[in-house]
Amino acid sequence: MKLAMYIGRRLLRVVLCLIAVSMLTFTLLQLAPGDFASIQASGGGTVGLAQEATSEQQAGLAARYGEDIPVWQQYLKFMAGALTGDMGPSYKYQHLNVEEIIAGAFPISASLAVGAILISVLVAVPLGILAAVRRKSVWDWGTMFAATLGHGLPNYLAGLVLVVIFSGMLSLLPPFGWDGPANMILPVLALSIAPIGVLARYVRNSVLENLREEYVVAAKSKGGRFRTIMVRHVLRNSMMPLVTVLGPMFAGLATGTIFVESIFGVPGLGRYFTEAAVSRDMPLLMGTTLFFAALLMVMNLVVDLLYALLDPRVRADLGLTRTGEESARRTGDAGATDRQPVAVGGAS
Repeated sequence: MKLAMYIGRRLLRVVLCLIAVSMLTFTLLQLAPGDFASIQASGGGTVGLAQEATSEQQAGLAARYGEDIPVWQQYLKFMAGALTGDMGPSYKYQHLNVEEIIAGAFPISASLAVGAILISVLVAVPLGILAAVRRKSVWDWGTMFAATLGHGLPNYLAGLVLVVIFSGMLSLLPPFGWDGPANMILPVLALSIAPIGVLARYVRNSVLENLREEYVVAAKSKGGRFRTIMVRHVLRNSMMPLVTVLGPMFAGLATGTIFVESIFGVPGLGRYFTEAAVSRDMPLLMGTTLFFAALLMVMNLVVDLLYALLDPRVRADLGLTRTGEESARRTGDAGATDRQPVAVGGAS
């Protein structure tokens, strides 16, 4: 029951946050200069509507794209459609609805995010463990320096460097397009560089913290093998907190591939988001923004639930376990119930 109430409260927060995000996004769109109709009329669009911006043509384009009604009606119209899963057609891609674009493009962005997460974990975990085991050594300093450098390197800059090396100098991988598995390699590598730095530092600090715990000191004093202590105790407890990092990291990578997808010509959701922002495609921009926000909030909720499932202390902090008084009361009630028949039997 407590778990259901907790999930219900979190879902209510998600809904309220999404409403706030939608209002803020819509307000910023209205404050920005120009609109989709005026951009197309002035020749700045790409849907074949460029022409001389006469007042009649402007009015016709505004009516065509629903920008001739009051602003508050535009917002309510979009939100009513979003609640039913029908966000309407995109201004720029008139033959596609916004939800169809999201459904088709997000799996591509998600595949890049999953690949980047896998590479980051496979590289960062061994680096972090070795840096912790060889603390204050040249290996430790060099690893953490590289991790900090990689963390501070923007993914679009990393992508450009990878293109120069693997496509320009070595001619090993295609620099642009989405024609096969080979086109995934460079985008995934560009997205994984910063997470490797984050996870490596996180693993190092977590391993060092667990190495100072009393149970590790006790195991060493009893003559336990260092490798056995590391595998059975230190690594197991050190890897569990990674759950709190990987969930939001996946959401961040899946929603943060905007520049990488533009550089490598990947038809993911980030690329559509960029094009919607440039052309002022309000339905597509609103839809992708709400989808990104919902994904991040849901992933945070999933991470919290998984961490509570793995760690009893977190369940206690969230109020999902019985307190000592409640347990004692239940035990006392059970004991009283068990003793009552004995007393009655003795009297008879």
